[in-house]
Amino acid sequence: MLFPVINKNSKDGDKNYKAPTTFPIGPFKKYKHNPIMTPDPNIEFESAYLYNATAIVVEDHVIMLYRAQNAAKLSSVGIAWSKNGTDFTKYKKPIITATEPYEEGGGIEDPRIVRDPKSKLFIVTYTAYDLKTARLCVATSEDLFHWKKIGPVVPSNWVDLAWISNKNSLIRYNWSKSGAIFNEKNKEDGKYYMIFGDSQLHLAESDDLIHWKVSGDFNNNIWAKHIFNRENKLIESGPAPIKMAGKNNQWIFIYNAATTGGEDLPKDTYTVNAMLIDYDNIKQGPIARLEHPILKPESLNEVEGQVNRVVFCEGIVQFKGNWYLYYGQGDSELGVAIAPVT
Repeated sequence: MLFPVINKNSKDGDKNYKAPTTFPIGPFKKYKHNPIMTPDPNIEFESAYLYNATAIVVEDHVIMLYRAQNAAKLSSVGIAWSKNGTDFTKYKKPIITATEPYEEGGGIEDPRIVRDPKSKLFIVTYTAYDLKTARLCVATSEDLFHWKKIGPVVPSNWVDLAWISNKNSLIRYNWSKSGAIFNEKNKEDGKYYMIFGDSQLHLAESDDLIHWKVSGDFNNNIWAKHIFNRENKLIESGPAPIKMAGKNNQWIFIYNAATTGGEDLPKDTYTVNAMLIDYDNIKQGPIARLEHPILKPESLNEVEGQVNRVVFCEGIVQFKGNWYLYYGQGDSELGVAIAPVT
């Protein structure tokens, strides 16, 4: 299957797209033929692991950008495409690789994609990792193959706090990850917003979706904390939020969480979850969140992998009458969960 020619004139989104009318989307059912993508030992950049994919619909294809690791665990971003949402053709070379000093050693992790409705640029947030510090970065493209790196988003004096498995906290300097972008301006102030973070969730704002400003510091820029036991180790952005139908300007935000253990989940279990946002009052934080996860580790490759007990989502699309939620399985392989559009 040939890759569709993509440029600024390419059409994005499903031609019969229906905005969700109820929260949450779903329920999702894991695809019976998971995993849908696995690492290829004959392709160097993805010879060890393949997981954590973002996705977008362009020219009647689902285009996937996925995280891959080689034997040295250096991460790069690969690209694949599909006409049905489950069967993908890979391009055999990476499209975003480590080129900067702050990417050396660990590489390019966990892409999340949106498209600027005005400029038609594709915009990806990703984590640059130098084996010491994670830095949230931005890159742009017209064709999904050639990317211009903008650089780190969060100022170097940013300090955050992480929770570890024994329930103690850890101070992290210049650490930032996981940016999920609203690709629509806020009506109140005309800014675009991004939710980022992997211990608590924070806000960044932008005039152009490319250059971002983070106001305040860790202590006075906390958009959401954990409230459930399943979130008490980690709460981390998922894909770009999804706008609902209706006049209330509400958006569905899928996010990832991890627990220090307890209730029905073992220690360090990752789950996929959802919350509801009033975008007209974005700074007040989420207005609702599901009491139970959308997905939790169940299959063998989710319970045992490079990291055990992990399901992790960074990509969701609506395509030909279904929602396709792409998620990493055990930080090793890639699965999808499907829900009909209602």
